[in-house]
Amino acid sequence: MIAGLSRAVNIILAPLLALTAFLLILFTYLSPVLMLSTQVSLITVSPSTSLIQTNSSSSTSLLDGPSVFLGALGSCSRPNQESAVTCTLPTVSPTYNLAVLPPSAPDLLNAPTATTPAFIAVSLALMFIFIIMYTLTSHRAALGKIGVPFERPNVQRATAWIGFLGFIIGITSFLVLFMWFWKAVDDFNTDISKLGSEAPDLIAATSNGFVMVWVGYAFYAVPLVSSLSKLHVASGKA
Repeated sequence: MIAGLSRAVNIILAPLLALTAFLLILFTYLSPVLMLSTQVSLITVSPSTSLIQTNSSSSTSLLDGPSVFLGALGSCSRPNQESAVTCTLPTVSPTYNLAVLPPSAPDLLNAPTATTPAFIAVSLALMFIFIIMYTLTSHRAALGKIGVPFERPNVQRATAWIGFLGFIIGITSFLVLFMWFWKAVDDFNTDISKLGSEAPDLIAATSNGFVMVWVGYAFYAVPLVSSLSKLHVASGKA
């Protein structure tokens, strides 16, 4: 029973988790400039009075004002809730368009260095290759002659190393982004609070994009661990 469960995890569950992880991370990387413009981002700047009126009964949903959605490749913005969303061109060296924010808003939300989005792109490419190779190695028995090359220890070792590099490069890059944006958000909100009654009704916050990324890498860890365990077996046979 345990052997059957282990086989089901390796053959069915792990490839599905790998694909789900890839899609979650890819959607986060492309958002908001290429897709999900107002639904997924790494940072949001939205209307709120919470920083200057701690006891206010007003909520973000009752306020209308400018909103900005920032991601790894660029930003999207709108001057109010009923206006169309305008996005910058996607690039690994993004310049965020904060023109919809009032002049009194702190100018602290800057993009990270170009190498970080570029490294994420590399990690996504490695993850895609890993998913294909892992799926083929897991189903090599059902592929007949086509699956014979994927029984070779060198192929299984390469699969494991590609998956490991994709994981390390990707999660490290997103951790750099998270620390960069967390500091920018904290500085932005601190400066808003210091302005007192003259402060714009805005608040910045890290957004759901980071949640999607952490969930994605948690899913990705399952096929990666499975592949690394095969690496040990392949090394013993070599």
